[in-house]
Amino acid sequence: MIPDPQVKVKICGMTQLKDALFAVDQGATAVGFIFYNKSPRSVTMKAAREIIAKLPPFVDTVGVFVNETAERVNKVADYCGLDLVQLHGEESPAFCRKINRRVIKAFRIKDLQSFKKLEKYSVSGFLLDTFSENLHGGTGKVFDWNLAHRAKKMGPIILAGGLTPRNICQALRQVRPYGVDVCSGVEKEPGIKDPEKVRAFLKNIRSGSKS
Repeated sequence: MIPDPQVKVKICGMTQLKDALFAVDQGATAVGFIFYNKSPRSVTMKAAREIIAKLPPFVDTVGVFVNETAERVNKVADYCGLDLVQLHGEESPAFCRKINRRVIKAFRIKDLQSFKKLEKYSVSGFLLDTFSENLHGGTGKVFDWNLAHRAKKMGPIILAGGLTPRNICQALRQVRPYGVDVCSGVEKEPGIKDPEKVRAFLKNIRSGSKS
């Protein structure tokens, strides 16, 4: 089965304009900015705003937050001109309703029990990431993709966690998600993208061929 060429692709952890422009040029439909100080890929409001202002049209910009106040999330979204907000912490359904943007709620998947919370949320989509005791994403590790089908009936799912140019085609064939989210799998170092990996990642999605 050929992966859906229309799958949405977000390249996350942007810190440089050239990386964001290159990702878009290669076919990324969204770019992500991490507003979490403990992340090695964190970016300032000013830097994100400057990058976003120079992006071409029809590209979604996503801000990633972890256990922030709703007031700060909305302030950053307004200042930077974000299209969507991605929440990676323990934010409640009520918290999500306070956000003045479309919301993607991230869940770290450990087992089938991890999906019980999803049905309580009314959000634009669910991002499924790999469970870690210590990290809110960026683990570079995959989870059992067979579990992901459980979430499809609850809304659009975005597959994340350990995706690379080498495994993306298998991931798409196995899960057939609405979208995919890659960060560490296309980097030289945290926050700095590797052009060849970005190119290969998006090429493999388009071609459906194994790398």
